Amino acid sequence: MPQSGPATHLVVLCHGYGSDGNDLIGLAPRWQKALPHAAFVSPNAPERVSGAGYQWFPLSRLDPQETLRGAEAAAPKLNAFLDEELARLKITGDRLALVGFSQGTMMSLYVGLRRKAAPAAIVGFSGMLTGAETLPQLDAPPPVLLVHGDADQVIPPSALFMSATALGAAGVPVQWHLSKGLGHGIDPFGLGLAQRFLVDAFSGRAPRIGPVTTSFVR
Repeated sequence: MPQSGPATHLVVLCHGYGSDGNDLIGLAPRWQKALPHAAFVSPNAPERVSGAGYQWFPLSRLDPQETLRGAEAAAPKLNAFLDEELARLKITGDRLALVGFSQGTMMSLYVGLRRKAAPAAIVGFSGMLTGAETLPQLDAPPPVLLVHGDADQVIPPSALFMSATALGAAGVPVQWHLSKGLGHGIDPFGLGLAQRFLVDAFSGRAPRIGPVTTSFVR
């Protein structure tokens, strides 16, 4: 629930392969003070992984066609969850933010860039864009922030640059940050960037016309 009063915005946190909703809901207390009127939810992905957690779709390798097929198949389930939560909280779709990690970033980008009512923002940690070639014409795309570690051995750092380039070419306002020494994870600096990004997006200060590719590298 929001820290103050009824919820005016919704942040949905999408976990990575083999994890569950508990993995990312811990971000809510870190951001709640800056986003006191936002509700935070972190669902389990729809499919069980044998022996460990959940998956949005089966993933054996980072093959573009495999990830596209998987995201396409899982999208209706995530969209249904988003619609249910928005209806429950009586919030319109333009007051939604999607935050993903790894496979959850693939889902957040795939779904968020195709919803009829564009969300207020999409944040992707340690993930990648899938289905760039199938992106629809976007009149007012949501602003996107991508954060990745330069020591990531699960999804290579090159995925950050390929994703940002493809998003920019599609007219999506995208910002990115590459964290030095970070593996497949989230660091405090990236959390801070995401917090400021969400605050700006919910207050209408984030750019809604692309391409605006801005790098944050330290």
